[in-house]
Amino acid sequence: MPQQGDIAGAAARSVQARARVRDHIVKTPLLGASGIGDAVGGTVLFKCENFQLTNSFKARGAFSKLTAPAGAAHAMPFVTASSGNHGIASSLAAARLGRTLSVVLPHSVSRAKLARIRAFGVDVVLHGEESGAAEAHARRLAEEKGFVYVSPYNDPEIVAGQGTIGLELLEQHGAIDNVFVAMGGGGLIGGIGAVLKAFSPRTRIIGCAAENSMALAASMEAGKVVEVEHLPTLADGVAGGMDEDSVTLGLARSVVDDVVVCSESEIAAALARLAVEEHLLVEGAAGLALAGLLKQPERWRGQVNAVVLCGGNFDYDELIAVVAAARPAKEAEHG
Repeated sequence: MPQQGDIAGAAARSVQARARVRDHIVKTPLLGASGIGDAVGGTVLFKCENFQLTNSFKARGAFSKLTAPAGAAHAMPFVTASSGNHGIASSLAAARLGRTLSVVLPHSVSRAKLARIRAFGVDVVLHGEESGAAEAHARRLAEEKGFVYVSPYNDPEIVAGQGTIGLELLEQHGAIDNVFVAMGGGGLIGGIGAVLKAFSPRTRIIGCAAENSMALAASMEAGKVVEVEHLPTLADGVAGGMDEDSVTLGLARSVVDDVVVCSESEIAAALARLAVEEHLLVEGAAGLALAGLLKQPERWRGQVNAVVLCGGNFDYDELIAVVAAARPAKEAEHG
């Protein structure tokens, strides 16, 4: 488990990343909630990464990695594997920075995602039938051709980029009691947590895990990376396993104060409330962070609570169905 010095080092790396990426990303707003804040009985603030470039916090880590001295000094080519937020963000960063990037995608990738990534002018390599095979091929290319592999989360510079959210939170509000963050591979919560523990130790970091796919939560409890069952989840952005050598596990164990596990119905209810009450359309992983707050609202009463809305790349039909299903329950609640 990292000691205080490791936390301080991770926070310092985020400060360095901020200087490199500041001109390439958006400083996203911290918006006050209306109805949800009243229901909790405290202040609720939304850190709106759904308004970030490519509608996801992933742009921060991608720009951080692609501008890091190790790769930038030698103009080395990069390679990654992802048809989701990470792949899209990495492609944007490569296009903006004039860097060489190969994105490995499975043959099963949707045409829409394939077209979106190709639009950035990066090299697209189709390999395998599923994401695991594509990732393995990307790692082989990195090893065989000397490319720099861009992990979605398992990289100190990626973590540092995500940590710039914590730096912005400190600038936007001086007294946050609790920050709620969806837990995936650990890059987001590790980066934000390191910054806040270094500069605002009183702030509690609350990890929000999806019951249907909670690799990081289970690994934190076990003290090592463990395999868990992965079922379909609305929070698909945080679904999946972790690398055995993940740099994020120890960091997460050091900075996360509490973990709240949320069911699919709780995530759906949070997504619907964000859409209907706050007029914010977000993806499932962002709804998961709010679900963590709403699960036990009495714990956070009278406190300042920030919820990281990590992205807004939702499936339109899925979100409409979630909101429609929540409406009868809401109407019944009011008689």
